[in-house]
Amino acid sequence: MSKREDTIAARLARTLAERIVRGEMAPGVRLAQDHIAEEFGVSQASVRDAFRRLEAQGLVVSLPRRGVRVASFDIRQVHEVAEMRAALEVLALKHAAPFLTPALLDEAQAAAAACDAADNVEDWEAANRRFHRLIVSTCDMPRLLAAIDDLHAVSARFLLAGWQSTWERRTDHDHRAILEALRRGDAANACLVLEKHVQLIGRAPGTLPAQTAASRFAIVG
Repeated sequence: MSKREDTIAARLARTLAERIVRGEMAPGVRLAQDHIAEEFGVSQASVRDAFRRLEAQGLVVSLPRRGVRVASFDIRQVHEVAEMRAALEVLALKHAAPFLTPALLDEAQAAAAACDAADNVEDWEAANRRFHRLIVSTCDMPRLLAAIDDLHAVSARFLLAGWQSTWERRTDHDHRAILEALRRGDAANACLVLEKHVQLIGRAPGTLPAQTAASRFAIVG
């Protein structure tokens, strides 16, 4: 695949990922390769590559004789993503902390404040993702950051599925504690708070739609 085709596939994957994360494509829905190619005016090869990228993110699955479909999820997957995020984000923060500038920490503080002020789930998710990205941005480990970005996309999907109709403002004390530790140069404590913070995913009340048994979880990390 040429560099231009690779760029097209990456943009297409991002667009489709956004649709899946926002719930515009329900779990189990088949993604028709020819229809997507026609809609976006791209080659079938670009669509196939976009599908591979989405599958690597865990947003779609390729099933024999059933084609590519939007992936479903359950509480076990929520917990899996929490454990992975905790491990990878702590690793990134250990490497990033020595290089975080006061200006970057100020940006992270602004993102944390935006989380606390958010009155809808979409705004909270965007601000939360920005906070977590900023505090690890100086780790100088691009592959690690790419893996973390993928996990945040999956977390966003869980969050938007579970909280669309029940969102309420909240104050995130963990965000504040992480920033305070980083400002005083205590990276070890910042990592400890971050690990526990992310592991809360799936532990607190929330409700998955279309489930009579009310499997309960929260995305708070």
